[in-house]
Amino acid sequence: MTISRIVLASGNAGKLREFSALLAPLGFELLPQSAFGVPAAEEPHGTFVENALAKARHARLAIGLPALADDSGICVDALGGHPGVWSARWAERQGQTVPAAEADATNNARLLADLAGLPARQRRAHYYCVLVLLRSADDPQPLIADASWHGEVIDTPRGSGGFGYDAHFLLSSLGRTAAELAPETKNELSHRGRAMRVLVERLREEGGAAGIGAAGIGAAGNEISR
Repeated sequence: MTISRIVLASGNAGKLREFSALLAPLGFELLPQSAFGVPAAEEPHGTFVENALAKARHARLAIGLPALADDSGICVDALGGHPGVWSARWAERQGQTVPAAEADATNNARLLADLAGLPARQRRAHYYCVLVLLRSADDPQPLIADASWHGEVIDTPRGSGGFGYDAHFLLSSLGRTAAELAPETKNELSHRGRAMRVLVERLREEGGAAGIGAAGIGAAGNEISR
C-alpha cells in the first residue's frame, strides 16, 4: 500500500486524532508540524479561510510536504459572531495573560462571563471549520472545505471528552454536549468531521494517496510503500 504523508499545520493533539482517523482509510499518514520542529504560524487575519491558508502555506514552505490546515472556532450569535477566529485566544484578546496550559479553561470562563445573565434562547452558537490542503506553497487551486455545527452555550460544563469549548457546547437535539459524545459520534456530527468528509471526497476523486503521488504533489520522499 502506498502511504502519502501530509503535514498538519497544528500541534493540537485532538485535531490530529480526529483528522488522522478520517484520512487513514485513503492511505494518508498525518504528521503534526511540531514533529519537524516547525512553530505555529501567525494568524493575523479576520476570516477563517485566510488564516487556514496562512497556516497551510507556512507548514508547506517549512517542511516540503503537502500541508493541511484548519481554522475553526465558536461563533455566538449574541456576541456578533465572536469569539470566531479569536476562539483559541479569546481571553488573551480581551487583555488577559493566559498560560498555554490554562488556555481552554480561561477562554471558557471569559466566554461565560460575556454571556452572563442571558437566557438559553440568546445563547445560540455554532462551531465553524474551514479546511485547506495545499499541494504546493503556491498552489493556485487549494482544496477547501467548510462546515458548521449548531448548538448553544451552557454555563455548567458536561463531559470529559473533546477540547476547547466542547464541554459548554450543548447539542439540543441530543441533550448532550460535544464533550459527552463518543469520538466516532463526534467525528460524524462535528464541524471538523463534516468539513473533513467533504475534503476526503475531493481527495478520493483525485485517487487518494496514490493520486497525490501520481500528480507529483509534495517533496521527494513523500511516498513510502508498505
